[in-house]
Amino acid sequence: MLKERIIETDLCVVGGGMAGISAAIAAARHGIRVVLMHERPVLGGNASSEIRMWVCGAQGENNRESGIIEEIKLESLYRNPTKNYYIWDSILLDFINREENITLLMNTTCMDALTERGELRDGREARILSVKGYQMTTQSFITVKAKFFADCSGDSILAPLTGARFSYGREAKETFGEDTHVTESDNMVMGMSCLITGRETTRDIKFTPSERITPLSDEDVKNRPMDIYDPTENFWYLELGGNRNTIDDTEEIKDELIPLALGAWDYVKNSGKYDAAKWELDFLGFLPAKRESRRMTGEYTVSQRDITDGVVFPDTVAYGGWPLDDHYPAGYYHKGEPNTNIPTPEPYCLPYRALYSANIENLFFAGRNISMTHTAMSSVRVMATCSLLGQAVGTAAAIATRHSLTPNGVYTEKIERLQELLMNDDCFLPYFKRKISDACLAARLTGADECIRSGEDRPNQIYGTTDKGSLVKNGECVEYTLGSPTEIHSVHLVFDSDLERRTLVGPVVERRHVTRACTMLDSPDVYVPKTLCRAYRLYADTPEGELLLLEENNNIKRAAHIERSLTVSRLRLEILGNWGETESTKLVSFDFN
Repeated sequence: MLKERIIETDLCVVGGGMAGISAAIAAARHGIRVVLMHERPVLGGNASSEIRMWVCGAQGENNRESGIIEEIKLESLYRNPTKNYYIWDSILLDFINREENITLLMNTTCMDALTERGELRDGREARILSVKGYQMTTQSFITVKAKFFADCSGDSILAPLTGARFSYGREAKETFGEDTHVTESDNMVMGMSCLITGRETTRDIKFTPSERITPLSDEDVKNRPMDIYDPTENFWYLELGGNRNTIDDTEEIKDELIPLALGAWDYVKNSGKYDAAKWELDFLGFLPAKRESRRMTGEYTVSQRDITDGVVFPDTVAYGGWPLDDHYPAGYYHKGEPNTNIPTPEPYCLPYRALYSANIENLFFAGRNISMTHTAMSSVRVMATCSLLGQAVGTAAAIATRHSLTPNGVYTEKIERLQELLMNDDCFLPYFKRKISDACLAARLTGADECIRSGEDRPNQIYGTTDKGSLVKNGECVEYTLGSPTEIHSVHLVFDSDLERRTLVGPVVERRHVTRACTMLDSPDVYVPKTLCRAYRLYADTPEGELLLLEENNNIKRAAHIERSLTVSRLRLEILGNWGETESTKLVSFDFN
């Protein structure tokens, strides 16, 4: 008999990609116990060293994602100047291991679930009692009993295990009134890729291919030109399997993807079309990067029309902004262009109701498997967007735990609280602003412009702004003086982390991504954005005297939200310096409630 272990918790997150990481961290930081079950030896999913997809997100000016994903990226810029994938893996692991409320189960495959059925709250027909995983490294079964479950597995593993409703494939255009060429629904999806990366060296390196590669001709690469000297080249188009089942047939598809990837490298090295003599194959993915499979069915299904019409949902908890980037199901064997690239509003809103199950009482989901159509998924699926969805789910699970609500109950009773917490945690919600207390608005502000208490934590076209914040000379203070001692409960700070990464060096793709595809001899190192405040102190004058609320001497975070109830007559923020060592530092927000 193999060992068996039982863990009881508040939230069980299945899947440790960027959505699952963000869900687990958000829930743990809001005070609930979390188990994160992940079947791989490293975290990050498609962003990990095993697969190496870029963490992409919203396009356009001032739309880069903040919140937990920005916190992770900033630490990577600080700790990982050469964009080493193994350091990146370790950073993701550190983010989870720092949270005392998270129990991490690595190398653990979710394989079974126990449910109870009946007439449950909110008209649901079932609830999950526990899930069971097999941990390969310890040869043991682990049962996790939880109040809530979040499927962040990408493939929606909890759908077949629990009976949660889901969809698969492409909807007919009439079903949701979408602008698609699909006239009848089918089981076609986007395919998978086994990625390759190259590294430039200082000596000639020979590549001798196996007889089992898929040889490529000039005709094969006509619509997929490869350029190892282009920093945007990550060979994403080495894709197959969308016209098969991307779950059932994964191993079969993988066995075709690896020869295709090696055939691509053979063409680069040996076709004579490239100056590739000094290049070596630095990475070959043996675990396919999956774009699409099952999509859960929620209270609401996001469609392409919601995205392109720019619908503003009252329950907005995240946003997207990647193009409608739909890949042809045949992948590399499709001889025309490999994908569509239709611009979307930047940003567009995503509703909370798409993040929990229509028929399972206590099931959340986040990532590329939320409740949406195939066409909507072609934009929503990218990992920075998925991280925002995960942070929303983790925060909602904390609210549900604290108030004994269902996921739907959070929508009906606490949606404004969920939005408030997300914005406090540095998530940008388009068309929403943080509420500023009357006491803050009435206090006398010195040392900075009024814009720092606007409730807007970044410039954005939605607010009609292209710049935001107030420059403060290093060593000087920004102060709030209250008319009389007043009880406050929180202080909110946001600094300029250069979301567009203009202060980094190199081409746009190098500046915006914390990981790299092909590495050239002159690939630049990265660093903490020069605009970011490096050191500051926050003081409060209380009836007992001056109190130091927060001191940072090596700050690498964009935002800080300090929850603390105390009576104050003055708040003073002393800015001491920034990473660019310029004489002034931009303060985006400083307010209190």
